[in-house]
Amino acid sequence: MTGVVDSFGRSIGYLRISVTDRCNLRCLYCMPPEGVPKIAQSEILSYEEICAVARAGAELGIRKVRLTGGEPLVRAGLPGLVRMLSQIDGIQELSLTTNGTLLKQYAPALKEAGLSRVNVSLDTLKADRFRCITCAGELSDVLEGIEATRNTGLHPVKINVVVIRGTNDDEILDFAEMTRKAEWHVRFIELMPFKGTAEFVPSIELRHQISSMGKLEPCHDSAGPAGNGPAAYYRLTGAKGTIGFISPLSEPSFCSRCNRMRLTPDGKLRPCLLREDEIDLRTPLRNNASSEALKRLIQKAVASKPERHHLEAGSNPCPKAATSRGVMNRRMSQIGG
Repeated sequence: MTGVVDSFGRSIGYLRISVTDRCNLRCLYCMPPEGVPKIAQSEILSYEEICAVARAGAELGIRKVRLTGGEPLVRAGLPGLVRMLSQIDGIQELSLTTNGTLLKQYAPALKEAGLSRVNVSLDTLKADRFRCITCAGELSDVLEGIEATRNTGLHPVKINVVVIRGTNDDEILDFAEMTRKAEWHVRFIELMPFKGTAEFVPSIELRHQISSMGKLEPCHDSAGPAGNGPAAYYRLTGAKGTIGFISPLSEPSFCSRCNRMRLTPDGKLRPCLLREDEIDLRTPLRNNASSEALKRLIQKAVASKPERHHLEAGSNPCPKAATSRGVMNRRMSQIGG
């Protein structure tokens, strides 16, 4: 067990760092086509400030760091941040979640700087539908980025698919087939109710569909990319890749395995994605807080981590995700979900 232990016995050893709220796409479930008000550049943490937080976290037992956005690769000089973080003692895995459109350009530099692996968000394999879901961009850019990442040696590349009923749920078998044809590690994610205008598809329904293709065998660490994250992994018999299911809405025990904290672009530490509680790290950082002071704030955030979210599957009609404390005041792009 690594990391700081919270009030419910969970070891928190994973920090997700959103480096920007900017993105070059406008995915329907993430932000409106016109975008959202941007965080002022002066409020965004510098790379040095991000590293100060990561270093304090590592001293407490944080072992995994993931860079997110917005789209992290739109922030200038990101390989430089990767290099800085990779040199922090204690961090054992440094990964990136991206929409993949810029990966072909940056994959070699990211690998050279010390990145461990990449997750790519991709919700469709159809070019016209990709333009519709993202309101911009070309599917070919993402597919070329995935291939470039694999050729660079950033393994395994995981493909995150947010399933939306009536939008892309007719492609489940197509994605599953990709795990047979190539070493794709596809993870189907239940839609979080940040919009309320679309319906999520429960993982059990997806498993039933995919079972029509053959037996789904549980996949453990020795057989694939399974780790201590939120996904349950399976493999179709004889497949090169794997299929994962991330079920925050339909799985009652989902939160019991949560091992993460989130740092927003403007320096707020969030114990839970779906709660408004935040601890300000930017102000202490800019007042020259010591590493010990930062560690105390991180420990305070861990202590405030709730046992679980309070979303009832499929019951959120509000335009932004509701929590036990009301409507969330940040979009997903501003949190780095």
